[in-house]
Amino acid sequence: MTISSPLFYAVVFIAAVLVTWVALIQFVPTALDKRVKALNGAATTAGEPHEQGWLFESLSRWLAPLARASQPAEGWAKSPLRIRFYNAGIRSAGAPVVYLGAKTLLTFVLPGLMALAIWAAGTAWQPKPAVALAMLLLLAAIGYYLPNAVLAHMIARRQRDLFEAFPDALDLMRVCVESGQGLDAAIERVGREMALECPALSEELHLVSLELRAGASRADALRNLALRVALEDVDALVSMLVQADRFGTSVAESLRVHSESLRTKRRIGAEEAAAKLPVKLVFPLVFCVFPGLLTVLLGPAVITVYRLLITGLAGR
Repeated sequence: MTISSPLFYAVVFIAAVLVTWVALIQFVPTALDKRVKALNGAATTAGEPHEQGWLFESLSRWLAPLARASQPAEGWAKSPLRIRFYNAGIRSAGAPVVYLGAKTLLTFVLPGLMALAIWAAGTAWQPKPAVALAMLLLLAAIGYYLPNAVLAHMIARRQRDLFEAFPDALDLMRVCVESGQGLDAAIERVGREMALECPALSEELHLVSLELRAGASRADALRNLALRVALEDVDALVSMLVQADRFGTSVAESLRVHSESLRTKRRIGAEEAAAKLPVKLVFPLVFCVFPGLLTVLLGPAVITVYRLLITGLAGR
């Protein structure tokens, strides 16, 4: 069976139809799911979006058998991977099953697709055995580490959003403290105010408020915040607030100093990114813009010279 044979296209069409049908059954919400979502509201436990939790729960039912092959030796609850999920803002119970199952599935699916492509190509493409084995191992490694790269990208994007929104949140918190509110009430109020500007920060502050309401000490709640966010500036802020609470120093002044340092660091980062921009634009200009520009400017002149030369040579 070659790629150009009708049987190959029929198999591909049937496989695409089956995959689409299974995806529609699993991921498209039914009328009952929509009704439950309308009753429960837009958020689930710990402020997680309902769509995200429902998606993870749907995928976990299929990937649960495969997740056991990639499960850490020390267990999910004690592994550093759990903290990384918190850093990415993922708190669904089905998220680790989806993550570990995807690692196992992609490790075998990508080499399988490669082997299927080699078999379908027939004599048109037959790489050497050593080359084929190297390609299969490379695809297996890519499939195994691809979920790690996706999770790292989610963590980096969330940390960037939190870092950019923290100075404004500290200014609001300082205003609340200076107006007479306590630090716990200020954290709860700022969490509500930051819901539109930065939902991730609003969610983290809401979790801090819930821990304080549940009876946790302020130091433990703030340390859990630093653990979930995993930013050095937030660690410094938490240490500063814990020391201010312990020794009775001014919390408002500490918040003002730290917010100014964060804002300065954010401005320096923006200036650094702006300074890197001309260097990054060199390659697109050289390989994309300049060839088209030279073609438009010199193209008519080259065509005219070519015609004159051809006419002169033909006359001779």
